[in-house]
Amino acid sequence: MTTYAQSPATAGITVVREPGKPALVHTPAFDTMAEATAWLSAQLPAIQAELHRSGAVMLRGLPVTDTETFAEARDALIAQRAGYKEKATPRSDFGEGVFSSTDLPAAQAIRLHNENSYTLDFPGVLLFGCVTAPETGGATTVGDMRKALALLPQDLVARFAEAGWLLVRNYSDLAGMPWRKAFSSEEPAGAEEYCDAHAIGYEWLDEDTLRTRQRRSAIITHPVTGERSWFNHFAFWNARSLDEDVREVLTDTFGEDGLPFDTRLGDGTALTDAEVDAINEVYQAVTVRESWQAGDLMLVDNILCAHGRESYTGDRKIVVAMGEPVRLSDCSPTTTPSTTLYGR
Repeated sequence: MTTYAQSPATAGITVVREPGKPALVHTPAFDTMAEATAWLSAQLPAIQAELHRSGAVMLRGLPVTDTETFAEARDALIAQRAGYKEKATPRSDFGEGVFSSTDLPAAQAIRLHNENSYTLDFPGVLLFGCVTAPETGGATTVGDMRKALALLPQDLVARFAEAGWLLVRNYSDLAGMPWRKAFSSEEPAGAEEYCDAHAIGYEWLDEDTLRTRQRRSAIITHPVTGERSWFNHFAFWNARSLDEDVREVLTDTFGEDGLPFDTRLGDGTALTDAEVDAINEVYQAVTVRESWQAGDLMLVDNILCAHGRESYTGDRKIVVAMGEPVRLSDCSPTTTPSTTLYGR
């Protein structure tokens, strides 16, 4: 059932809500980007109110045709830019804080995740824009992590609330992200300095291979809405979530301790396959999607909503900008960030 919603907080925009799709706002037709950005600036309070309600809002009808006009829209919607830290996936940098959403192969779907959930400060808002729509598939999927938290088995929620989650990364030139790119440093001392300052434990396996370990809160509270949200990469990077063939090859090549990414409960406990599957099933249950059209923008509240990507065919150019940085310490984490296991 389609609903068209307006409220005092969203006066000036009409929000279309359909089951299985993110909230959608059709904008007026504009002859110039200057007219479009003026409208975005005027309607920003209403757009932000809907963003806090729905977690993600798609804006359709804007004359966004390239990275330059996307950056103009970004400047109307986002007050402060945020950086991309502890890099984990390849991206193209188009300048002025505009990146490709990811450069991973088209055939590879990307599971829902919250951007930089493993860092001590992270983007509060993401803005995606469609310059070129794919032929098939390729939607930027989103899912409400408030709903996910409510749907997860409560015994698991209690364990994560107490112990947090543990991320182990192996940086090398053979698999995953090389440490020089991840930490934007050519010298080991630069990577070590970053880790020391950001509660990341590390060890050098050789001069080109770095292993890190960081414990983070799996549940945080939105600093504006006051709502608790499931906020982590636990299932996203858990070995169980890998395709079976990929997992077998990586394990045979690097060993169980040498995977580019792996996760555990914050006390070091490995969840059962059934428990990891249960988390992934919740992600699937809350996933909504809308096919991209050229010119579309989508704002995503990075705490309230996770995002992913469908596989696709044809050319696809989706760009992203990150903004409104948030400190983890301002989000009432249930677990203190640490380099050590919970209880140790």
